[in-house]
Amino acid sequence: MPLVTSIQKYSIHDGDGIRTTVFFKGCPLSCVWCHNPETQRYTREVLQDGERCSGCQSCVEACPEHAIHVKDGKAVTDREQCVKCGTCLDHCVQNLREIAGEEYTVDELVRQVKKDEMFYEESGGGVTLSGGEVMTSDMDYVEELVKKLHRQGISVTIDTCGYAPYENFRRLLPYVDTFLYDIKTLDQEKHKKYIGVENGKILKNLEQLNRDGARIYIRIPVVREVNGSEEEMGKIIRYLDEKKIHAAQVNLLPYHNTGKGKYGKLGQDYEGENLHAPDREEMEAFAALFREAGYQNTKIGG
Repeated sequence: MPLVTSIQKYSIHDGDGIRTTVFFKGCPLSCVWCHNPETQRYTREVLQDGERCSGCQSCVEACPEHAIHVKDGKAVTDREQCVKCGTCLDHCVQNLREIAGEEYTVDELVRQVKKDEMFYEESGGGVTLSGGEVMTSDMDYVEELVKKLHRQGISVTIDTCGYAPYENFRRLLPYVDTFLYDIKTLDQEKHKKYIGVENGKILKNLEQLNRDGARIYIRIPVVREVNGSEEEMGKIIRYLDEKKIHAAQVNLLPYHNTGKGKYGKLGQDYEGENLHAPDREEMEAFAALFREAGYQNTKIGG
């Protein structure tokens, strides 16, 4: 059963209308700027705010695996020895610990998202499945989920990086209203350097999804050092034109580092320190390029 890291209510940035976004755990990419690092691995993880730890040792004494010790006055977790049982969460007097990754049956998840059904009906919204990368989760589970939502008249959007077997997309096509599809860069070297994989499978899947008649929103995370130039944007526009990609919307998403603080909680280093977002004027110029090329429904953000 796939793991869910969070269920975000009243989301207005993950598709049309007001939505409930379900974040699944596990992703085949390793984007340098990832703002949801807790969704990268497919297994449960403990997040600990070590900076604020008082070193009271309550968690040390409570841990049944003896996976926690105090160093320099702070509790430190041996992540190899930790079995993610959650005992330490109940004994942290400052509530500085959490576990990323929770199991829901399909019916439990449907019940959760249906609590916001009134908002979907009023706004033209629905449910967005995100991640991580939902298209690399247990597809029997995901297919059952989208079928049940579809049967109950709830709009389903898939937020995807595109790096998954195309058969997974084919299975969901009849039940998904929109795919939010990422294009980071067409430059293979940059894609490998900043994303961790080559982009051939991603582009091939996008082209097939387009041929199969899917409704697609192209989403471009804009990072100055990666693709934040008119030359790079021009390459993406020419690709969309040449492949006749029918983009119902283009979203240009300025880089941000709001997830930076999560890396320390996971015992990881943030590698995006030297990345920057283009300024507002540059973003407007990029949006103008897309509109001039015929992609009138181009937005900054979203």
